[in-house]
Amino acid sequence: MNVAVAPGTVRTPILDRQAGHLRYRADIDGLRAIAILPVVLYHAGIPGFKGGFVGVDVFFVISGYLMASLIMREIIRGEFNLLRFYERRIRRIFPALFAMFAACGIMAWLFFMPAEFEYFARSLRAAAFFTSNFQFERESGYFDIGTQMKPLVHTWSLAVEEQFYIFFPLVLILLGRFARRYIAPILLTLLIASLAASVWAVHTNPVSAFYLTQFRIWELLLGSLLAFNVLPAVRSRPAREAVAALGILLIVYAVIAFDDSTPFPGLAALVPCIGAALVIHGHATNGPAGRLLTARPMVFIGLISYSLYLWHWPAIVFTRYLVWPELSPVQGVLVVLGAIAAAILSWRFIERPFRNQSGFINRRPLFAGAIAAVVASVILGDIVVEKQGVPERLPEIAQRIYSAKYDVARFSGPGCSQHGKGQEASAEDVRSGKLCNIGKTDSGEPKFLVWGDSHAEAMGPAIDAAASQAGVRGLTAPRPSCPPLFDVQLSDPLLFEKCREFNAAIRDMIAEQHIPLVFLVAYWPKYVHDAELPNQGIYFDPSVSPSLEDHSAPIAAALDRTLAELTRQGTKVVLVMDVPEMGRNIPEALAKAAIKGSSADVAPPWSYVEKRQALARSTIETYARKYDAMIVDPLAAFCSNGHCAAARDGVPLYRDADHLTATAARNLSYLYAHIFQPD
Repeated sequence: MNVAVAPGTVRTPILDRQAGHLRYRADIDGLRAIAILPVVLYHAGIPGFKGGFVGVDVFFVISGYLMASLIMREIIRGEFNLLRFYERRIRRIFPALFAMFAACGIMAWLFFMPAEFEYFARSLRAAAFFTSNFQFERESGYFDIGTQMKPLVHTWSLAVEEQFYIFFPLVLILLGRFARRYIAPILLTLLIASLAASVWAVHTNPVSAFYLTQFRIWELLLGSLLAFNVLPAVRSRPAREAVAALGILLIVYAVIAFDDSTPFPGLAALVPCIGAALVIHGHATNGPAGRLLTARPMVFIGLISYSLYLWHWPAIVFTRYLVWPELSPVQGVLVVLGAIAAAILSWRFIERPFRNQSGFINRRPLFAGAIAAVVASVILGDIVVEKQGVPERLPEIAQRIYSAKYDVARFSGPGCSQHGKGQEASAEDVRSGKLCNIGKTDSGEPKFLVWGDSHAEAMGPAIDAAASQAGVRGLTAPRPSCPPLFDVQLSDPLLFEKCREFNAAIRDMIAEQHIPLVFLVAYWPKYVHDAELPNQGIYFDPSVSPSLEDHSAPIAAALDRTLAELTRQGTKVVLVMDVPEMGRNIPEALAKAAIKGSSADVAPPWSYVEKRQALARSTIETYARKYDAMIVDPLAAFCSNGHCAAARDGVPLYRDADHLTATAARNLSYLYAHIFQPD
């Protein structure tokens, strides 16, 4: 598809009209170095680069500028061809990207546990389609594994760029044909709309604001607008130098002053993005700024920046996974140097040969190879997901240990608690009588209710076994991240409304069915501290203190209301203390320990558990005394003599970091047996 626009209708500042091609700008490669180095050093934990993530935003501005310049050059000359444009993108992006996919896939196959491998497979499938930003946005939830365990999480930015470039050339073609006088104003309008949406989203849904394209395209459009000469040209060398120097200072300021607590992108992203735009617009070649940008080491880092971006994060992930769980500054520098070495090899032997259009592969096999690579990645991802991470890869002893992850209660089904699958029991399920039975299911009307969050579902087998032994039928109503309290205030607005509706339906059901006994089971430490235990994935560092900040006031008030109302209507209440949190995924940690022959003592020390549970326990005890409620305390079953257990006889007691296996829960039935005995 060739598109012509009347010559001279759109000016592009880097078009060499005599040579007929885009002039090479060493200063932009220098700007790439200023973008990539903070990103890599930030990820490696090197002090002084806490805002290094802004380098990605600098890349967006550079990319928008270069692509708009290239496209408009060809449109002006009547030579733009969509097929050739996408061929260039494939040559630029695919070879090194899919080489990195292959290397990560081999490492994941060899070393990842099944759940980790399954996450990797999903991300591989999405990254191959350049939709990984959507995948990681969806995965940023309660049951997600940490980003430090995701070798492909950095591909979200490539996804944003490629999604932008699917539509951007088409927009320019249409504007060039039908509204060429208004290209810059229209792009500016789109920029303002996207920026406004980003400012809104960063406060209402920061995860979406970070990952999703609609909240990022303004950064690419900012670079694109520079290609349309929307700013007056900077004529004098001193002025160009000053403009570029100001841009560098803005980027450096963001790298130094920003950190993970900075609301981002939003307005904060204007600082590095405007900085990048000023450097591009200044086009400095002399003076301190120009000499910095065009210095040979800076230019070289800029040339390998794409490969360095691709390889640095997997290098960090697998180094932390296999060797150093937490990188010291020295270790971080070593990993960075290794990533630079890998990037040089990738640039020299993968990037450069494929980017040469007159090289060893022409268009037809290039497209065929690209399609084959995408299809192979998707098929591999599908197979791994279908086989739940292929646990058969593991040694037999590790497979046996890891199988505890799948030891779930029969209550993890429709209408009960589809643990982490978005199909948990709803208010409508409660109102329509679709809750699951527990105990002796054929013994008349329900005599009790197990009500709580996902910890209630995990504890269910213990109550089920005791009730079955006593010949009593009950109902179970667990909803993840929803404490069993009337009118409870939650800090997460996305959870609050559905939790409030669910608990209101439970209140009505208890009253209407005159249920005489209710068990309240929940992840109490999480709610009173408004934080989960610091989870280091497969590692646990007891020197990282658990959250002990007191956020118990709304929980205590709701517990007071709930117990008062239930007591007033004659319902007997049993408050169930929480089990110790482990701080890491126990089946995975123990399986890895078995493979490596390392210690299986992976539980946190008693002092750690005691500090973490103190506030929750005192809150429950206070209101149990006030309303004469019963307490069931499973702590002694896990901790004794100053030590807590994560496994017994080599068998994990937990299926993750804080949910019991069904087997471990059934073994606690003795704690509940007396409750079902006749008075």
